[in-house]
Amino acid sequence: AKTKKRTITADDLYRFELITDMHLSPDGNHVVYSIQWVNRNSEKKYSNLWIVPTSGGSPKQFTYGDQVDVHPRWSPDGKSIAFMSNRGTESQMQICIIPFTGGEARKLTSLKGSIGTFEWSPDGGQFAIMFRKKDKEMEELESDGKKKKLGIVARHYDRPFYKADGAGFMPKERWHIWTVDAKRGRAKQLTDSDVFDEYDPQWSPDGKNIVFTSNRCDEPDLHPYDDEFFIIPSKGGKIRQLATHKGIKNSPSFSPDGKWIAYLGTETKKDWWRNTRLYLVPLNGRKEARCLTIDHDFDIWMKTVNDVIGALHSMRPMWSPDGKSIYFQVSQHGSTLLKRIMVDGEKPVVEDVIARDGAVGAFGFDKDGTKLCYYFGTMTSPGHLYVRNLKTATERELTKLNDRLLNRINLGEIEEVWFKGKGKNKLQGWIIKPPGFNPRRKYPAILEIHGGPLVQYGNLFMHEFYYLAAAGYVVFFCNPRGGQGYGEAHARAIKNKWGTVDYDDLMSWTNYVARKKYVDRDRMGVTGGSYGGYMTNWIIGHTNRFKAAVTQRCVSNLLSFWGTSDMNWIFQDAFAGKPPWEDMNNLWKQSPMKYMGNAKTPTMVIHSEADHRAPVEQGEQVFVALKTLGVDAEFVRFPDEPHGLSRGGRTDRRIKRLEYIMGWFDKYLGK
Repeated sequence: AKTKKRTITADDLYRFELITDMHLSPDGNHVVYSIQWVNRNSEKKYSNLWIVPTSGGSPKQFTYGDQVDVHPRWSPDGKSIAFMSNRGTESQMQICIIPFTGGEARKLTSLKGSIGTFEWSPDGGQFAIMFRKKDKEMEELESDGKKKKLGIVARHYDRPFYKADGAGFMPKERWHIWTVDAKRGRAKQLTDSDVFDEYDPQWSPDGKNIVFTSNRCDEPDLHPYDDEFFIIPSKGGKIRQLATHKGIKNSPSFSPDGKWIAYLGTETKKDWWRNTRLYLVPLNGRKEARCLTIDHDFDIWMKTVNDVIGALHSMRPMWSPDGKSIYFQVSQHGSTLLKRIMVDGEKPVVEDVIARDGAVGAFGFDKDGTKLCYYFGTMTSPGHLYVRNLKTATERELTKLNDRLLNRINLGEIEEVWFKGKGKNKLQGWIIKPPGFNPRRKYPAILEIHGGPLVQYGNLFMHEFYYLAAAGYVVFFCNPRGGQGYGEAHARAIKNKWGTVDYDDLMSWTNYVARKKYVDRDRMGVTGGSYGGYMTNWIIGHTNRFKAAVTQRCVSNLLSFWGTSDMNWIFQDAFAGKPPWEDMNNLWKQSPMKYMGNAKTPTMVIHSEADHRAPVEQGEQVFVALKTLGVDAEFVRFPDEPHGLSRGGRTDRRIKRLEYIMGWFDKYLGK
């Protein structure tokens, strides 16, 4: 007899194991990857390394213990694996090396500070790392028992960008480029400045140079779009700037012959709605940088949203080993695809590599370019590793992580919909029906609104949606204008017009779903986080259509948001590009607080107290306004959590958040 499947629970968040990174061996025979898991008793998240053969066979655990082992990278000869780990000192990550044949991991570095990234040199003799030293004041505080007990006396800044969501208040030290000897661990600093940061070091194929990204304006925080690429000899020496296009740029990648650098960027500085495109520039500076994807209206970045995050990284453009093509991700129509562009002909030709529904995350090649390994997530699975033979176009699934759990769960039916918006514009949405769905019943329904706004919902696993559907709700979500995935015109539509056509699209989608015979149009709720919280606030100030709302990590007042978010003053560029004293009426007109006096919808406000992206005062204003208006409202605050609580916070707090959301909708919509 078949075992009856159960429905998903909030507690299942403890059971998910997530692949957070992967790397294919140079010979293409094995993949090393890191798996994150949660200790239910301590609420701590740990990671260990695993190995799986690409020819088939069971994965095997490679490192063990209650520690964080992440970012595994094969040595160029395939004999060793380097990774970052906090073994020995929980608060300090170091680079460790372990032989592939087995044995104990050896801690290579003994640095005091933060290691951002590291990359093996082509000969395997050293690493290029992005490193930020610990502030001297912090070292003194930690070494003095009395001072440590008393804590920090004061924080002193002279830069506008002094905090970052998820990281807290910034140290005075800057990120710089170092090299580390791969045998003895001796570290050498190549760059230094009290003003500039240097990011993302990448080796040239001959190992003689390192390219990195830096903003070298006199006041980088006042010119945040002016990052440039610089070349420095790997032994240290004179730095030279690479001539590139004027505009945003990142993710440099050397061609195999070392003559070119591919990178990502946009044409202008302040137009956030622009597509991220692929560029190519010669290292010798004799030709100008050219855009390879100018004729294609798609965005090169990982922009598909999920709340069970695995190795769904935005990747730098990656050259094929023969130098004839460049591989890159494209977020489009609810999926993140893998494409390549042929650069060895007269005109670049773009081809699909992985084009099925879902999202491609981390990917890489073997040394010969025969095998491609990639991480791929879908709407019904957080993600697995796959290997593809590029010559035969055949592929193999390498991991079955979480399948045992999900095979016992009924997630409900999923329906994809294309519909017309108010402006006769094409829109894409999805409807999740409750497990055991009966078309003759009337179900309450919940509209979910994504954050960003320059992201997309789509073909990726959303635990929250299935959790609400399991309780008997129809969950529906779409990609209104203002987001990515549907071209520049779609993204540009709300430039300095938040709460206009995006609101129209969401209400058109609500009307579409409300006409379904199985939906009770008198029992509809709405929720969203970040920009989705902004739109939830906007909705309750403009319509009484919804019987209940939950606004999460929201933006409510663009005037008080200016300068208090970690996005600082640059958020004005999503509007007219002017500060409040020059643009008060415009920013207030687009603030949900201006219309809060109209609100009658019972609303729960959820916010994290350590949210530096949308500071908690944004939620406080909504809650106090609703209470003074006599509208039923409750305020739920999560201590110590950043903006991304729903997808990366402490698991017990993520569960409590879901229970509060469920309880509020149960109160007003009924199951």
